[in-house]
Amino acid sequence: MDGYTLREIKEEDLEKVTEIYNHYVQNTTATFHQHTLQPEEMKPLVFFDNAKYMTFVIIGKGDICGYCLLTQFKTREAYNHTAEITVYLDPNHVGKGIGSRAVKHIEDFAKSKDIHVLVAVICGENDKSIKLFERNGYFKCAHYKEVGKKFGRLLDVVSYQKIL
Repeated sequence: MDGYTLREIKEEDLEKVTEIYNHYVQNTTATFHQHTLQPEEMKPLVFFDNAKYMTFVIIGKGDICGYCLLTQFKTREAYNHTAEITVYLDPNHVGKGIGSRAVKHIEDFAKSKDIHVLVAVICGENDKSIKLFERNGYFKCAHYKEVGKKFGRLLDVVSYQKIL
């Protein structure tokens, strides 16, 4: 995975990050948004007031080819040592080891913020994402049946976790 770097998201990255996300909105069940987002709608999904949580863009050959984020799992204090991990890659950059690099980056960042457990929430039919997290030591800890509806179909959601 040489030639790829990760850095904190900047305001000027918002358009490209939104473009990547909208690909998944329009074409997949990887996200349960049903309409494409504008950059201003995307902003609160990737910029956080709490420094414990962060979005990083993945840069390859000078261009953004994906992003990953660490977000709050639940708002109650008892969950302060648990966070959610998410990775979105430009479809042209899938299968190159970038996802695993992003997961490792988020895990290292999470450890530096005193996070003990990471949870990935995934559509049950998203085999690529499931395999990514399994390859990186995550195990299935929950399966919610038919909790989302997209493209006229009821969809399952699974959660994978890793204790850091």
